Amino acid sequence: MTGRKFTEETTIEEVLKHPRAALVLVRHGIPCPTCPLARVEMGRLKLGEVARAYGADLERLLEELNEVIEREERSGRPSCGVC
Repeated sequence: MTGRKFTEETTIEEVLKHPRAALVLVRHGIPCPTCPLARVEMGRLKLGEVARAYGADLERLLEELNEVIEREERSGRPSCGVC
């Protein structure tokens, strides 16, 4: 996803390709990374739809997710969540 940003149209599947992004979702009350049903639908579930369904602040969620990507791009490696 180099040079790109998460948007409300980004699928949950794309978000979860970034390990630290799963932590951001959970912090915003979105349990998709741990939901068995979401795993089946991840390629179709859009970030905006999921955020609205769980009452998450989409603007803030996107800011935090895009910060994850920016850190990854600056470091040249995926952010592992504990590094």
